[in-house]
Amino acid sequence: MSRSHHKGGEPSQRMLRVAELVRHAMSEMLTRGYVNDPVLDGHVTTIPKVQMSPDLKCATVFVLPLGGKDTDAVLGALERHRKTFRAEVARMVNLKFAPDVRFRIDDSFENAAAIDALLNSPKVRQDTADMAEDAGHQEETEQQTGKRPN
Repeated sequence: MSRSHHKGGEPSQRMLRVAELVRHAMSEMLTRGYVNDPVLDGHVTTIPKVQMSPDLKCATVFVLPLGGKDTDAVLGALERHRKTFRAEVARMVNLKFAPDVRFRIDDSFENAAAIDALLNSPKVRQDTADMAEDAGHQEETEQQTGKRPN
């Protein structure tokens, strides 16, 4: 079995499978209201991904409240109920050890929005328009001459 994930490589198939099981368990707990907390009751929280450590003893759960508001309050409420979440994950997911649960705010949506804004900026649009124009001239030349330039 390859140990490349110990050196910072891709996670193993087992790590990915367990992470998905933990994600489903955490999502179910949040949707069904296993924890009575006014902060969590007042926010719809999504869990886009979970990362497991190579020994499967630590689960990093990435959460994001709907709309991205009150992230600190939601993260604090989740941290207060860590033991409950860990116990329920241990009950729902059949593992030798119950993984320790850590909560982090997921910033992948913010990163995607920043990249989207960058791609839609006037400078980038001008560059892509110039590239499309150059490609159009090259296509016309190929059609007129009947052969492609080397």
